[in-house]
Amino acid sequence: MKKILYIINVDWFFISHFLPIGLEGLQRGYEVHIACGITDKKEYLESLGFIVHPLQLSRSGTSIKTELKTMIEVYKIIKDTQAHILELLTIKPILYGGIASRFLKIPKKVFYITGLGYVFIAKGFKGFIIRNIVKTMYKLAISGENNSIITENIFDKGLIESLNTVQEKQITIIRGAGVDIQKYKFIQEDTSKVTVAMACRLLKDKGVMEYIQAAKKLKLDGFDVSFELYGDVDHFNPATLTNDDLIQIKTEGFVKVHGFSSDISGVFSKANIVVLPSYREGLPKVLLEAAACGRAIVTTDVPGCRDAIEPNVTGLLCKVKDVNSLADTMKQLILDDALRIQMGQAGRDLAQKEFDIAKVVQKHFKLYEN
Repeated sequence: MKKILYIINVDWFFISHFLPIGLEGLQRGYEVHIACGITDKKEYLESLGFIVHPLQLSRSGTSIKTELKTMIEVYKIIKDTQAHILELLTIKPILYGGIASRFLKIPKKVFYITGLGYVFIAKGFKGFIIRNIVKTMYKLAISGENNSIITENIFDKGLIESLNTVQEKQITIIRGAGVDIQKYKFIQEDTSKVTVAMACRLLKDKGVMEYIQAAKKLKLDGFDVSFELYGDVDHFNPATLTNDDLIQIKTEGFVKVHGFSSDISGVFSKANIVVLPSYREGLPKVLLEAAACGRAIVTTDVPGCRDAIEPNVTGLLCKVKDVNSLADTMKQLILDDALRIQMGQAGRDLAQKEFDIAKVVQKHFKLYEN
């Protein structure tokens, strides 16, 4: 029996973004292994038929001793699994798995770059040093004639090409992890009162604070709009909001904070506009889900975000880290029911054409089995 091994930072991220790909492997008769950090999803993954290898992976740590220990652990898992196909997802698995697997014979390796991460937007001297170390590690990790690289947007594709370590034909753009078109259904929006929704991990570089301030500005200007925020803090990410931040947001009352929701389809169906003013992304799944639900989108003119929409067709772009630009762009859609509805329908059409999970799965297996 042929084997696929996925190495990824944490179990819940595999479930939220890549589960249909893994399930397709099981359906095709592969023995499918997942090596990842464990929260509380191990038993669920095993119940589906996956073989799960717990991985002691620090998502934000930079201790050399700890990271070397993790790389050795990754090496042992790859060696023991003897997989025919190795797919590495998220930054540390890509770097450590790519370097470790150079010492082993793996018939096919796929590197899925979901965005070049926090280190590529970090400021200051420390950010500069880490960024250059990571670039060097990328060169070592992904090089190889039989390797395939997936990026989610053309900007990241250009960054990988600039490393001069793989050929252009080895790089494939897949616009995100896909969305289940049947689950995320289009329901005509209620125009009696406008609701704006933002759903994400509560990180500063997702633009959460800009969203809060823009909502405050519009509320104080007299707009009778409901602003909603869904998501949890992420204590393993240095850019996370704190519990004190959430208390202040709730106390001010300009935005309703709901926490994590397992029914984003329902959230977006009740909303009129979906917002993600992120500083940078690979290709945000939440915007694919918004498009599938037929909702107009406001997002930032940065790599990943602008690739998730058709600008001025399925949504509008605003300036990054600019509260006034975000407020003005939201206001344009708040005031124009016809434009929102038109963009929402165009978004649904785009999702069916480009983001359908069935098509994304097929693209992965074309790389595996080519």
